[in-house]
Amino acid sequence: MKEYNPQDIEPRWQASWEASGAHKAAEGDGRPKKYVLEMFPYPSGDIHMGHVRNYTIGDVIARYSRMQGFDVLHPMGWDAFGLPAENAAIKRHSHPAKWTYSNIETQKASFKRMGFSYDWNRSVVACDPEYYRWGQWIFEQFWKRGLVERRNSPVNWCPSCATVLANEQVIDGRCWRCDSEVEKRDLTQWYFKITDYAQELLDDLDQLEGWPERVKQQQSNWIGRSEGAQVDFVLCDADGTEPANPSDDDIITVFTTRADTLFGCSFFVLAPEYARLPELVAGSAYEQGVLDLIEASKKITAVQRAQGTHEKHGAFTGRYVVNPINGEKVPVWVADYVVADYGTGAVMAVPCGDQRDFDFARAYDLPIIPIILAEDDPLYDRLKDERGRAVTKVDWEEAYAAEGVLVQSGAYTGMTGGKHSEGEAAVVSKLEEMGRGRRTVEFRLRDWLISRQRYWGNPIPAIHCPECGVVPVPEEDLPVMLPEDIDLAAGETLATHEGFVNCACPVCGRPARRETDTMDTFTCSSWYYMRYTDPHNQSAPFDPATANAWMPVDQYIGGIEHAILHLLYSRFFTKVLRDMGMLDFDEPFSNLLCQGMVLDEHGDVMSKSKGNVIAPEDMIASYGADAVRAYILFMAPPDKELLWNEDGLAGLSKFLNRAWRIVFDLKREGGDDSLFQADPGKGAPRSDAARAKLLRERHRVAAKVADDFGRNAFNTAIAAIMELVNAASDYLRVTGADDRVSDEAASFDADMAETIVKLLAPIAPHWAEELWTTVLGHKETSVHAQAWPAFDLELAKEDEIELAVQVNGKVKARITVAADLDQDSIAAAGRDAAAAALAGKRVVKTIVIPGRLVNIVAK
Repeated sequence: MKEYNPQDIEPRWQASWEASGAHKAAEGDGRPKKYVLEMFPYPSGDIHMGHVRNYTIGDVIARYSRMQGFDVLHPMGWDAFGLPAENAAIKRHSHPAKWTYSNIETQKASFKRMGFSYDWNRSVVACDPEYYRWGQWIFEQFWKRGLVERRNSPVNWCPSCATVLANEQVIDGRCWRCDSEVEKRDLTQWYFKITDYAQELLDDLDQLEGWPERVKQQQSNWIGRSEGAQVDFVLCDADGTEPANPSDDDIITVFTTRADTLFGCSFFVLAPEYARLPELVAGSAYEQGVLDLIEASKKITAVQRAQGTHEKHGAFTGRYVVNPINGEKVPVWVADYVVADYGTGAVMAVPCGDQRDFDFARAYDLPIIPIILAEDDPLYDRLKDERGRAVTKVDWEEAYAAEGVLVQSGAYTGMTGGKHSEGEAAVVSKLEEMGRGRRTVEFRLRDWLISRQRYWGNPIPAIHCPECGVVPVPEEDLPVMLPEDIDLAAGETLATHEGFVNCACPVCGRPARRETDTMDTFTCSSWYYMRYTDPHNQSAPFDPATANAWMPVDQYIGGIEHAILHLLYSRFFTKVLRDMGMLDFDEPFSNLLCQGMVLDEHGDVMSKSKGNVIAPEDMIASYGADAVRAYILFMAPPDKELLWNEDGLAGLSKFLNRAWRIVFDLKREGGDDSLFQADPGKGAPRSDAARAKLLRERHRVAAKVADDFGRNAFNTAIAAIMELVNAASDYLRVTGADDRVSDEAASFDADMAETIVKLLAPIAPHWAEELWTTVLGHKETSVHAQAWPAFDLELAKEDEIELAVQVNGKVKARITVAADLDQDSIAAAGRDAAAAALAGKRVVKTIVIPGRLVNIVAK
């Protein structure tokens, strides 16, 4: 028997697959398509076990799909722009491109060493000009459609990365990449107007039946649709007098989902970033206090402010507004628990019904007017008919945020209060009648800030002209190339690189300056899966017919940390490109598998920044790539976290060795190591029973593995294959020599060997290819081009089954009965078997649990 030597087998087959183009998508050969894709990696070094898990899952799905008869597109590329490359270049006095392409070659070699079946002819690299040219082209198409905007606004600033961040890239107040605390700054930046698609992005979540519910829920919460009303408050004098004819400058609008609580508005709050705030207090005695509060608020993270869990600080502006529903004068404050990027940046504070308002009112001794109560509240009987202000202060410990009955609310007293309530509808109707309010919908989702103040990114294709303003670079001049002669280590930037910045205006020809911001790297990853379908197109990002033939991606695999980053942005890009007529589908990814994180021995997520990553090279050198692949799939379901423990890897290696030996045995080539025990004259009767048992197991396991693969349950699939290998081992040990020489036995054994090899082929591709060609004799074909083993569920059924017999919950006997025996007969057999335990007792009932046990209740 030939020894199983993965160090010899694996490189040889990897070279053979590459030379033959074994993994290229055929396109147009009549087979149904399947597009299998893992999120492309960032080339920051060699791959680690987190990569191995992600990409092994994808490779198993791709290989299994080919055996199911699909024409499979399974590409790979690199998300190659970004800060790590730039920082590494600065540290090494080098260029980001050199570091990036070196790491790409390292990773590519590792991917090949793992046996991943990628179509390398379709590879894309985000920092290649031939790719980012089309990213710039897409930017300009968005611009033409009114989806690009440049404006001054408060932004998230990471002092460590020295760049701005989109809201989605701020995690618990810290930078998603370096974990530094994020600050707020006012800057003029470029935005994609993703908010124009907010409703569709929310509605179409219902189409994503193949996505995890937790991802869809995260996106729904992030989009954050709220139905309510805009209410106009008018600035007034200290005595409450409104201007005779209020102008737009006199009106401050709020958004609220609880217009029914307007009678409880005892103060009015502006966010520190509210655009008109400085002019409202200019020259007043309150100006300095407001300015101090604005400055202090910059030190509190946006998340803390939005959650309202920190100690709240405020300052009175000296200004007042009129509550439109009752005409009362309300003081205007500025407070650091209000954020400017939700609603209007102004809040009607109702402390009796909102905990943040309640805490602020307590801190600054402001009125807390009860206007909504539960009917069992001690105040209810006193106030249920009160339409004035009998109570303006309560000794409560917390706000009452639930629905209830309105009190002290004028004509609305006695109505139910809450979102979409009778009281809310009546108040909004009155505001609309007065011209002081209107129904509207607000979203938590903000426009996508794409500007980055870094070199290593896709240049924004815009030119600033003193005469013409901001104009796009002509399409024929794309791409705007990054200058290669930049000295990042010396502090040079795009803004200081004269050769890059200085240009001529394409409209008037006068001297002008290029835009020096680059795009958020997520713009590169928002459409790369489309480029894979047509990667060498020189006249467009992709041919619509080709993209529509392959897309959407049938199975996408990647981390849940991208739920409201890459996955949301990709959905947005898809919808815009669809509206441009380039795509004929709504969603980019039909099915999404979010693999669990690989944790180190202490339970921490593996990451290069923590220095706890485990590289696969040594394990591959000791056990082979197939064993590593099988082990990482066997350790846990793919969507669960995996606590890495190398101890079991040797066991998976032994399993592959054992299965290898059994395939040789089934082909009569086991030699001295054969499990077959020659036993002339005694084998035939045992052989018939053993063969029947193994046949049932073969059909059962083939069916189970197909079902498990269909559900991405790879760990249980491997366990089932192990059961089949064990059954084959038992069969070999009891089969007689005389029986094994027959043609019928040889044919049965060969089919069993081929079945085992095919079942393991997606998981251990080199192992399977070697056995298929050298032992099973199929020298001209690949196992990965074979059909998946057929199975018959009828043949998988057992002739007999063993059942436990319990008496009052304790096992007293076991019985073997025909698999199709009726329940009454099984119950009788169970009682007979437990006769000794039932002596002297009266049987109350007998319960048969099919396939498991007989439970007898006796007294």
